[in-house]
Amino acid sequence: MMGLILIAGRALRLGFITGLLSKPIRVGYLNGIALVVIATQLPKLLGMSVRGGSVWDYLGQTARGLSEGAANGPALLIGVASLGVIVLSRVLGSKVPAALLAVVGSAIATAVLGLEGALPVVGALPSGLPAPALSGLGLRDVAALLGPATGIALIAFADTTVLSRALATRHGYTVDGSQEMGALGIANAASGLFGGFPVSGSTSRTPVAVQAGARTQLVGVVAAGLLIAFMVLAPGLTAYLPSSTLAAVVIVSAASMVDVKTLVRLARMSRTETALLIATFLGVAFIGVLQGIIVAIGLSLMAFVRRAWNPYRTELVSIDGVPGYHDLSRHSEGDRIPGLVIARFDAPLFFANGSVFDTFIRALVTEAPQPVRWVIVAAEPITGIDTTAIDDLVELDDYLDRLGISLVFAEMKGPIKDRLVRFGVGSRFGPEHFFPTVNNAVKAYRGTLG
Repeated sequence: MMGLILIAGRALRLGFITGLLSKPIRVGYLNGIALVVIATQLPKLLGMSVRGGSVWDYLGQTARGLSEGAANGPALLIGVASLGVIVLSRVLGSKVPAALLAVVGSAIATAVLGLEGALPVVGALPSGLPAPALSGLGLRDVAALLGPATGIALIAFADTTVLSRALATRHGYTVDGSQEMGALGIANAASGLFGGFPVSGSTSRTPVAVQAGARTQLVGVVAAGLLIAFMVLAPGLTAYLPSSTLAAVVIVSAASMVDVKTLVRLARMSRTETALLIATFLGVAFIGVLQGIIVAIGLSLMAFVRRAWNPYRTELVSIDGVPGYHDLSRHSEGDRIPGLVIARFDAPLFFANGSVFDTFIRALVTEAPQPVRWVIVAAEPITGIDTTAIDDLVELDDYLDRLGISLVFAEMKGPIKDRLVRFGVGSRFGPEHFFPTVNNAVKAYRGTLG
């Protein structure tokens, strides 16, 4: 069911939501998930068993277990040794696959020393291959599981998407959200058919693969082939593999996901994006992966609305010897054209900023040093308009008309003109209200003066 839901999402091209995952969200997610993975693996490194829960639960139970002497000595010794081998190999820049060396070495040591009964081990793999099995399911089961399946699909897609986008940014790959969703759906449908686990991008195993040198999807094919070989030929080999060694491999790989450099760079560039990164990190680490991502996306949209609600706006003036019209706040030496106001508003017009645009134009008219006859809106930055903003525009036009002032637009995009016509104000703003450039509009204004 989860796979079918994701395949349906691919058919509906819902992968566009990956565009909501900005860089601060991706970096905050990676740092948060790294903390989660490390916290959950620490008890295994120490040979302890904890009940689980939040990051605080894992850390608290681990600290309590250490104080009570609950750590497993052999497991801790092998785990720390595995950790040392992997870290030392990276420090020395060795090309030997340190993770594989640690896994094989610890398994051999456990078997030779007979420690499989003295410390937690992975255990033998199930022998044989799985067979398709969907018996015993009815419509009542489908109805009961629809909600949970949708929730799991959402979590799996969100988790996989953020991880893939974050790693793609780091390694220069390109990710298609809809393709990811479809591939994830097919993998889950196949896994469900054979009674397997739900499939998603693993926040622990993916970094392990990347650290081992994985660069393409072929790594999944190789891993699947090796897993089948183990299950058929030697399912008992993993009976000697200490869980603390796997924990060491995962901890080192998770630590490689931490990105402090980007946090420092963002802190110098943008307080808003820094706060967004920190919020994502805290949400993912201490609330939950899905909840943290949703909170971060919500904050991103709020930040976008805030910028669009209060965008940059300015009056344009002419400068002797420089073509075009320029920002008065940056060029105080510029000259206004008598009786003319040229205004620029750097955002689409919508319900939240229509009144801001109205107030801005009225203020320019009121504060003009000479009586105004025309207002030219340099409309190229206006990339959208909704019905509320249309009403604000009509009210502004009525206000200016009562003062004997003409409202015209320069460089307005065709789709915006089409929306004006569709919203029923095309007759109010006829062709004489639109000019291809600001310069054309200024020439037309001067023409009215003879």
